[in-house]
Amino acid sequence: QVQLVESGGGLVQPGGSLRLSCAASGNIFRLNSMGWYRQAPGKQRELVAVITIGSSTNYADSVKGRFTISRDNAKNTVYLQMNSLTPEDTAVYYCNVAFQLYMGGRGYSSWGQGTQVTVSS
Repeated sequence: QVQLVESGGGLVQPGGSLRLSCAASGNIFRLNSMGWYRQAPGKQRELVAVITIGSSTNYADSVKGRFTISRDNAKNTVYLQMNSLTPEDTAVYYCNVAFQLYMGGRGYSSWGQGTQVTVSS
């Protein structure tokens, strides 16, 4: 099994910054894409950013230029640097990873437990 541990959420004022981390552990052969999603109250979960195994990135239009996703393959960790935060960024943020347990094996996906980000003055 793969476990994902998220950290870095909290309360921040508008214009502030936060850095989220998500560390994967377990019997992992390879982590493929790693991403961050968020879900605000009363809304559907949406993609925020994703990074491939080759470090190509993709962002939601609403966070382009403000958020940066990165990964440290040695630590099996994905990060989300969030700058210029606004109240509209308030949500529970979830990491998601696609992985394989062995070479040539099928792909799996796993979700973190979520971390609350609140942007408020």
